[in-house]
This record gives sequence, C-alpha cells and structure tokens, in this order.
Amino acid sequence: MTAPQQTVDLGEIELEIRPKRIRWVAWVLAVFLFAFFGAGALLVFVESSGFNFRPADQIAMVVLGTILAGCALLFTRPRLRAGPGGVEVRATLLTRRVPWSEVLAVSFPDGVQFARLDLPDDEYLTIAALQAVDRGHAARGVTALRRLHARYHQDA
Repeated sequence: MTAPQQTVDLGEIELEIRPKRIRWVAWVLAVFLFAFFGAGALLVFVESSGFNFRPADQIAMVVLGTILAGCALLFTRPRLRAGPGGVEVRATLLTRRVPWSEVLAVSFPDGVQFARLDLPDDEYLTIAALQAVDRGHAARGVTALRRLHARYHQDA
C-alpha cells in the first residue's frame, strides 16, 4: 500500500525532469486559442452577420479564450522529482509521492506513451514527464531515474 503524500519526504532533490515537446505544443495552442477568441471578439462588429453582438458578448469571448488557453497550459505541469526519500510524480492535475521502498522498478515498455513506476500488487504510476515523443530526453531521464532507484531502493 502506498504511503500518504504528506508522509513522504523526498529530501534534497537530485533529479527534476519536465517534458519538452508537449510544453511547446501547449504554449503554442494557448497563444492560438487566446488570439483566436480575442480576434473574434474584435471582429464581430466588422460585418453584420444577422446577430446582435454586444460588449458583453465580446467580453465573454475573451474570457472563454482565456479559460481555454489556461486549460491548454495544464499540459505544461507534468514533472518528476526524485531524491533520497522517494519520487514525486506530478501530472496535469494530481501530484503523488512514493517512497523508494515501494518502487519495484522504473519501466518504459515498448509501444507505451509514458514511462512508469512499477509498484506492488501489479500497480503502476504513469510518469507524464517522461514521454515517448521526447525520445532522447526521455531515455536520459529514465536512465537517471533508474540509477537513483538502484541507489536508494537498496537502502530502503
């Protein structure tokens, strides 16, 4: 059984990894969404379309663009941090900490999008920070995480 997040102290952070490609895509998408809805808000009065747009509609379009851009930026959140006490895996919304004593292995099976931490009872924790699309960056991250696992899992 995994210990609650509050009880796992990572210690000094020795490894921190964030994905590369998805962060660029998320930022480009966020800028596009905001610009699209912002431009739409400005252009609704250019030509009559049969609807009566008011300033409140323009504000709503900008707000909607801001919300959608913010949702796109959630994909910049994934992160992996590891230290002597364990591993912290942050996905788009949730963060989970696992002590080294519960990590059986670090794996990246063929055909899978994300690396993962293998846990007891055939469970695993997906590491969104180590993505197959990042290729070399992900491979270096998995190698570094495996080294830390080999060092600290023996001590646990």
